[in-house]
Amino acid sequence: MKSRIENLRALMSEKNLDVFILMVNERSNSESCHYISGFRGSSAGLIISMNDEVLITDGRYQTQAKIQSPFKIIIQSELSMPEYLAKAIKDSNYVNVGYEAEKISHSTFSKHFENLNANFIDCSDFMKKLRRKKDSHEIENIKKAAKIARQALENVFRITHEGMTEVEFEIKLTQEIKILGAEKGWAHDDFIVASGERSAMCHAPATLKKFAKGESITVDYGAMFEGYMSDITRNFAIGKPNSELLKINDILLKAHHEAASALKAGKSGNEIDGIARKIISDFGYGEKFLHGLGHGLGLEIHEAPRLSKTSNDILQAGDVVTIEPGIYIEGLGGLRIEDDYLITEDGAECLTVNDNQSIIII
Repeated sequence: MKSRIENLRALMSEKNLDVFILMVNERSNSESCHYISGFRGSSAGLIISMNDEVLITDGRYQTQAKIQSPFKIIIQSELSMPEYLAKAIKDSNYVNVGYEAEKISHSTFSKHFENLNANFIDCSDFMKKLRRKKDSHEIENIKKAAKIARQALENVFRITHEGMTEVEFEIKLTQEIKILGAEKGWAHDDFIVASGERSAMCHAPATLKKFAKGESITVDYGAMFEGYMSDITRNFAIGKPNSELLKINDILLKAHHEAASALKAGKSGNEIDGIARKIISDFGYGEKFLHGLGHGLGLEIHEAPRLSKTSNDILQAGDVVTIEPGIYIEGLGGLRIEDDYLITEDGAECLTVNDNQSIIII
């Protein structure tokens, strides 16, 4: 926590800030608050000057805040969070105030901050920059989340059968993930469980559709441990699937491994995406790869950097990214193979252990 505050203050010095404020409203922006202060409640305000760190929350979190955060804790109830932050800025006579324009609505800013005698500077990039490089503690949490998720899927496969519904599978998987020690699956999203022709939809939620013999089934899922998430996609079938799907699986394996092998600091997101996209295109399925190759991962399921044909992000040591090539054919189905990788100076380490990537036959 101390080093994170020091890194934040270095960014503040670059912009000559007197103070940096961060606001959490009904969990929105809670991940950045957790990262910089340790606090994980649904309502909070942070006031970080060059000499002090203050966490404001309400009475619901009086005990929790003291346990989770080393910051000075202020429990307030008479003012709304924006009102309290505005009052603190005014009372302290701060001149250059850093804030996150992407996280504070226009109506809130115009009502509470716009008329203050202060210079508000948009620092929406601060937390993105700080959170990109994962430290050893964060990496271990992601590894733990991955280990739990992998074991949970193996356990659920033992009871998976023809006639099981997508929803039943998702419920069993989520239950197993929590039994194994995770807080939950993903923070804000349900898992993707799509069987048969439905698997041609990249983000298909689970339904009451029943698993049928010979269909491919895609499950995109993960676990959360200490706030950090894993993101894995596997494909399975009850009985041998369609021969074209087996062919597609082999293409995706090649695309995944070639792209993952090229990962290292200094590579661009579009360069890595292009490696997988060319392989898929060379086999005639280029128009069926409907999304980017991957994304950053950590306290949120989608973070910087991005791996896509339009991404100019340059990979840095400490980034954690997914590699997830997919092919989707309407009327047949789709497959995607996804694992999580830690970027290093000379390569990448797979945090999810990228074995068992071929279609798993139940």
